[in-house]
Amino acid sequence: MKVAVYSTKPYDREYLTRANQGKHQLLFLEASLTTDTVMLAQNCRTVCCFVNDQLHAEVLKRLWDQGVRFIALRCTGFNQVDLPTARALGLVIARVPEYSPHAIAEHTLGLILMLNRHLHRAHYRIRENDYSLNGLLGFDLVGKTVAILGTGAIGSVFARIMLGMGCRVIAYDPCPSDDLAEQGVVYKALDELWASADIVSLHCPLTPVNYHMIDQTVLEQMKQGVMLINTSRGALVDTRAVIAGLKSGQIGYLGLDVYEEEGGLFFEDYSLQLLQDDVFARLLTFPNVVITGHQAFFTHEALTTIGDTTIANISHYEQDQLAQVHLVD
Repeated sequence: MKVAVYSTKPYDREYLTRANQGKHQLLFLEASLTTDTVMLAQNCRTVCCFVNDQLHAEVLKRLWDQGVRFIALRCTGFNQVDLPTARALGLVIARVPEYSPHAIAEHTLGLILMLNRHLHRAHYRIRENDYSLNGLLGFDLVGKTVAILGTGAIGSVFARIMLGMGCRVIAYDPCPSDDLAEQGVVYKALDELWASADIVSLHCPLTPVNYHMIDQTVLEQMKQGVMLINTSRGALVDTRAVIAGLKSGQIGYLGLDVYEEEGGLFFEDYSLQLLQDDVFARLLTFPNVVITGHQAFFTHEALTTIGDTTIANISHYEQDQLAQVHLVD
């Protein structure tokens, strides 16, 4: 089967080619999928897309008109897809439901440790021959209360990590885990959770219901100086409200691996250009903010699983084995 692979980076080519083993004709495209690039999928029955590819109604209709019938997402989230339009057209959408929850959970811990112990600032201070400790004071994680929003695969791994660090772990999820509860995680209502947490970490999918779930009203319910971590989806957080919270001191530490306007920014090299996003530029001015560019998933194990699952989805679709395809519900 001929497959147009959008938003291709060198590592995508490497891991997808390794998983493919010649099964399909993979057309690797550096361009992201937009209305301007949709024609690059001519003569392809399948397109393979990533988190920032545009799969809104117009793009989906053009893909259908070109003969595309299957969309293989090489990611877990599918908020970028206009599902009602896809269903109306008859497009089949697949995803990678789980690749490495450990990768993202461990990255989350890394952000916490970097922010708490000011490792980013200490690194540059030493390189400037400054060995003073002023401004680098941290706190012990043992005994602190960590609130986890979403205890699916990633949130569950992160919860166990923080329990192992000696933290008190509280959580919110519409479907609480009995296993986590037995291990010591306490499920609470959201209003009680906000007020109790020293650290809040987001591990839930983006839906129309929880868009900007972290807004000014919610931030005001949190402890003064709270640490907020988001390695899930950028639009869970109202960035302007967070900036106001940083300025007032309501937020004491902010760690982000995602950003609500990251499309067209993350995964690209703009080191020789001026940053055009004024809101993102404002975030970068705070010394108590650490941002990584949607990097949490980026491990050898995760890329291997993404490649294997994506190619398996394509093969099962080609063989009309939809029961074996990880379909988007």
